[in-house]
Amino acid sequence: MTQSDIFIFMISVEEALQLIEQNCSVCQPEKRPLEKCLNYILAEDVISPIDMPPFRQSAMDGYAINFDSDIVSYRLIGEIAAGSSEIFVLKKGEAVRIFTGSAVPESANVIAQQEIAILENGDLKFSAELKSGMNIRNKGEQISQHAIALKRTEQLNPAAIGFLATLGITEAEVYSKPKITILTTGSELVPPGEKLAHGQIFESNSIMISALLSEKGYTDVCIERVKDNLEDTITKIKTALETADVLLISGGISVGDYDFVKEALNENNVNEHFHKIRQKPGKPILFGTKDKKLIFALPGNPASALTCMYMYVLPALNKTAGQAFTGLRKTVRRINATYQKKKGMTHFLKSYATDETVSILPFQSSAMLNSFAASNSFIVVPEEKELINENDQIEIYLF
Repeated sequence: MTQSDIFIFMISVEEALQLIEQNCSVCQPEKRPLEKCLNYILAEDVISPIDMPPFRQSAMDGYAINFDSDIVSYRLIGEIAAGSSEIFVLKKGEAVRIFTGSAVPESANVIAQQEIAILENGDLKFSAELKSGMNIRNKGEQISQHAIALKRTEQLNPAAIGFLATLGITEAEVYSKPKITILTTGSELVPPGEKLAHGQIFESNSIMISALLSEKGYTDVCIERVKDNLEDTITKIKTALETADVLLISGGISVGDYDFVKEALNENNVNEHFHKIRQKPGKPILFGTKDKKLIFALPGNPASALTCMYMYVLPALNKTAGQAFTGLRKTVRRINATYQKKKGMTHFLKSYATDETVSILPFQSSAMLNSFAASNSFIVVPEEKELINENDQIEIYLF
């Protein structure tokens, strides 16, 4: 079988993304306490239950006055502290001391800031011009009762959560985030911290993948080890699919004598949508579904696994959580070196981007993470492209 024949059985990066997006569904909405909604996506419009502010409010420390342009001085008759419920009815030429956030008397039409006030024997004069309405926040100025405070599909960042809290809202209807199980394969792998025997290496993929998920706000994650035999692989996949919304399998998806993942997925009646993409690194990735659950069998090589996480898994997770099917941000930079390859495979090159240029980093092997650790982007070289010249404008993905 020639290389051209092999390519026939693989799909393109674009086809893979389309298939994943088509088979992703949004998780069910849930009510969550507001303080636990950070970075969740609203599943419904939030309607303001009150006017904000709920009363005419002072924007300054100073004096509330019943202003008249013909009056030169004002008589001070009292004080309104923040939170005070005392009500004053000011006559023309009267004033009360007031503080930021306090309720402004209905009879007051100006808040004169304290910096321009001159108080002598209970009478107030001002060293600057006064204008009707100055320094008064009107009732409902920020939002009126029954208006939409935040729209469905908006992400709740700290400011949005603070805004809803100011309206007295204590919980929000948001899209749930998926429960994720990571299965790691490979008898040669041992946990970091243990002693390495000859022929063994430290297992890093589960820690790396879990860290990426946590960084992106996906924290309901379970990690399990799988023995390199078919029976255990079948059992662990079956158990994971009973509880997880998304199953990520690290390794065991190639064609070696101890790669049992593909067969075990078939035994668990997983619907395979594709296996192998025309890309480097990360070619052996498999994507499947079962009862709306998503299954990604990732390559075992760390750089390949992380590439596939960024390119395929993160967009899928974002869609399940109510966001758009997007992952890394695309942009364009000028490359500062020449790069050549054969047609037929999309290349993702670890790179470092500045505001204007991008550099290809050394150590591009799929087994190496040192270049990934130093990178802040991928250079994307499309499968049909053979040559990129120095100073060409090229597409990159920013981490």
